Amino acid sequence: MSTEAEVDVPDAEEQRGEVAPIPAPGVAEPGASEHEAGGGDINFDEQFYPARPRALRPRARRKLTFTGDLMPPFEPVGTNKAYVEWLVNQSMLGDATMLARQLSGQSSMWNNPYAHPNPRRALDTASVWFTAYPLSLITRRSQSFLSALGSDDLWEAFEQIGITAVHTGPVKMAGGLSGWEPTPSIDGHFDRIAMAMDPLFGTEDEFRTMCESAARHGGTIIDDIVPGHTGKGADFRLAEMNYRDYPGIYHMIEIPEDDWHLLPDVPEGEDSVNLDAAAERKLQEAGYIIGELQRVIFYEPGVKETNWSATRAVVDTKGILRRWVYLHYFKAGQPSINWLDPTFAGIRLVMGDALHSLLDLGSGGLRLDANGFLGVERSTEESPAWSEGHPLSETANQLIGSMVRKVGGFTFQELNLTMDDIKATSSTGPDLSYDFVTRPAYHHALATGDTEFLRLVLREGLRIGIDQASLVHALQNHDELTYELVHFATTHRDDRYTLGGVEYAGHELAEHVRETLRQHLTGDAGPYNAIFTQNGIACTSASVITASLGMTDLDALSESDVERIRSAHLLMAMYNAWQPGVFALSGWDLCGTLPLSREQVRALIRTGDTRWIERGAHDLMGWNPEATQSSSGMLRAPTLYGSLPDQLQDPSSFASRLAALLAVREAHGIATGELLDVPDVSSAAMLILVNRLAIGAVQVTVLNFSEEDVRGTVMSSHLPVGGRVVDLSTSEQVAEVDDLCSFRVGLGPFQGLALIIKEDEHEEEAHRD
Repeated sequence: MSTEAEVDVPDAEEQRGEVAPIPAPGVAEPGASEHEAGGGDINFDEQFYPARPRALRPRARRKLTFTGDLMPPFEPVGTNKAYVEWLVNQSMLGDATMLARQLSGQSSMWNNPYAHPNPRRALDTASVWFTAYPLSLITRRSQSFLSALGSDDLWEAFEQIGITAVHTGPVKMAGGLSGWEPTPSIDGHFDRIAMAMDPLFGTEDEFRTMCESAARHGGTIIDDIVPGHTGKGADFRLAEMNYRDYPGIYHMIEIPEDDWHLLPDVPEGEDSVNLDAAAERKLQEAGYIIGELQRVIFYEPGVKETNWSATRAVVDTKGILRRWVYLHYFKAGQPSINWLDPTFAGIRLVMGDALHSLLDLGSGGLRLDANGFLGVERSTEESPAWSEGHPLSETANQLIGSMVRKVGGFTFQELNLTMDDIKATSSTGPDLSYDFVTRPAYHHALATGDTEFLRLVLREGLRIGIDQASLVHALQNHDELTYELVHFATTHRDDRYTLGGVEYAGHELAEHVRETLRQHLTGDAGPYNAIFTQNGIACTSASVITASLGMTDLDALSESDVERIRSAHLLMAMYNAWQPGVFALSGWDLCGTLPLSREQVRALIRTGDTRWIERGAHDLMGWNPEATQSSSGMLRAPTLYGSLPDQLQDPSSFASRLAALLAVREAHGIATGELLDVPDVSSAAMLILVNRLAIGAVQVTVLNFSEEDVRGTVMSSHLPVGGRVVDLSTSEQVAEVDDLCSFRVGLGPFQGLALIIKEDEHEEEAHRD
C-alpha cells in the first residue's frame, strides 16, 4: 500500500520551526537560572540523593508554531492541504518526531542503567502515592486541576501524612476529531489524541510548576502513557487518509472497493461501525483480518460484539475513497496501536509521548495503561487469534521500560494479569505492577472476617516468585473493585485449591470468591454499591466497609458507625502499607467518600458504566466548601472524615492516624523489604506477614480483620529463637521468640501491629542507624 500523498505538506518539524539546540554542558541558555547553568536539569536521583555525583539530564521541548485559524472555512477532507497541515500540527507522531530530533546524539542519554526493572529504586524515589482523578477534585474557584495539585498547602499536607508522589491520571487531550471539531473523551481521557494538555485540567506550564512543587516537598509526579491505543484524533484521521506513515500507527487494513459488500453500512452521523461475528468471519475467510480474538473486552450486544470496526468511506489526499477495518481491544473510539508495522510509527508515537512527559513536562514516572495487548497474530489452529500473553507485549514493555529508565524515570503497569505474567514482565518490562492479585482477597477478608483466601493468594505469589516490593498495593482508585481473579480463572483454571475445607478447580474458586463478594457487598447487603459488567463492583473503600459491617442505610450513620468505618479503613491501609511495595490511596480514601446514588449519575450510567457512582467530587483541602460539584461537573459526594487541614489538627482523625502508620513504614524501610512467609493462624481473622528488611532484620505485620478481640500465636521458621519482639509504633518489647520460633500476640478489633525481631544490642544499634 502506498503512503505517498498528492498534497505536499511539510514535515512536522518544518512546520514548527527550527529544532532548539540543547546547550553544551555548563553553558547556560539565555535567561537560564544559575541552577540550569550548572549543566542541565537535575535528575530524580539527584533530587533525592544530592550527595551523589551530578549527571546531565537530557531535555526536550514540544514545539507548536502553527498560527493558522483553527476553524478555517475549508472542507475537512484529505484533498484540502490546509486541513491536512492542521492535522499534522495536532498529531502525536509529529510531536514525537520533533522531540526525537532534539534528543538524538546527546551524551546525556547514556547516564542511567536501563536494562533491568528496578522496583526498589522506584520505591526509593517515591513509595507512597496519591492517585488523583481530574474530574473529581474540587479546587478553588477558577483554579485548574493541575494548579491545585501544585499548591504548596496541598503538598505541605501530603508531607505531613507521608505521601511522596502524585499520580495525576490522564490529563492530555483525549477523545477525537470530527472535521475541525473536537469530540469528547469516551473513556476517562484514556483515549489520548495529542501531547498537549487538555485545557479542562490546566496548561503545560502548570504541569511543570506542579512537578517543581512536588520536588520542593520531596515528592515526584507520575504521569500516564497509553501504549495500546489512541483516540480518534489527528493521527487516526491522517491514517484514514492514507497519509505518509500514519496508517502504520494502527492495526488498519484497507478493504478494496470491490469487497465493500463485506462491510456493514455505517449509521448516519457515525464514523465507524462495529463488525458482528458474521462480518468478522467473512473478512477473516477473505484473508483481510485475523478474525476473532481471545476475548471481547467491554462486550455489549449491538454495541461491541467483536474487536473490529469498519470506517466510513474517507477521501484520501489523492481524492480516492477508502474504507478500512481497524482493531480496537477496547471501545471503537480507541484504535489499537500496531507495534510491529514496518514504519514503526506506533513505537515512535508512544516513545515520543513518554519522553515528552519526562523530559519536557518534568514527571518522574509513568503508568503504562493497556500495555498487555500489544501483540496479535493469527492462530495456527482453528481457534481465536493469539492476543493475550503474546511475546511482543513483553518486548514492547521492555522497550518502553528501558527508554524511561534510560532518562531517569520509572514505570508501572496497571493491568490485571496472572501472577505468572507479573513474574515474567517484572524481569524485563515495567519496574512495578499494580496489585490486582491481593486487592479482591483483602476485601474478601474484610467482608467475611476470614483471611484464608488472602493467605492462599499471598502464598501462591510466593510460590510463583513474585516480589511483593514490585507491586503497587492500593486502596481505591477510579476503577471498580476488580474481582476477575484472572490468575485462577485462566492460566490456573484447572489447578486444585482448598478453601474452607472444600476443594475447587481454579475457575470454580474464582467464581466462588466473586459470588461471596457480590453477596456481602451488593444487593440487600450494600444497595448503594453496584456490579460493573463482568469486571467487578463499583464502590468506594468506605462503602466496602459499610456493607461488610451490615450498614445498609448510608444516611443513618452515627458517630460510632463512622469510628467503626475509620478503624476498618485504617486496617486496610495497614495491610497495604506494612508490606513491601508501593502504598497508594486516593482522595476518596482520605475524605472517607461514600458513593453517589444511581439517580444522581443516571445519565452517566445509562450505558452500563456503573463506576460513576464511586467517582463523586470531593474537596480534599476545604478549598471550596460551598461547591456542589467539581469544575468538571462531577457532583459532590458525601464524605465522613472532613478536609485534610481539619483532620491534621485532630490526632484521632483518619489522616492523622494514617500519618502515624506511614511514619512507621518509612522509618523502618518496610517498603523495600522482602516477604518471606505467610504463616498459618490460630484465629481465622488474623493475617501474619513475615518480612525481611533491607538491614537484615525480620519484621512481622499482624492484622485482625474482625471486630472481635483475638489472641493467637505467630510461628515461622524465619523467627530467630530468643529474639525480642518490639512494637515499631511504641518501641516497647511485647514478647520474646520461644524455642518453637513463635510468640503470642493479642489484637483488638481491626487492630494491626508492625513488629521487629531484635536479636542483640549490635543489631539494635544497626537498626537505629
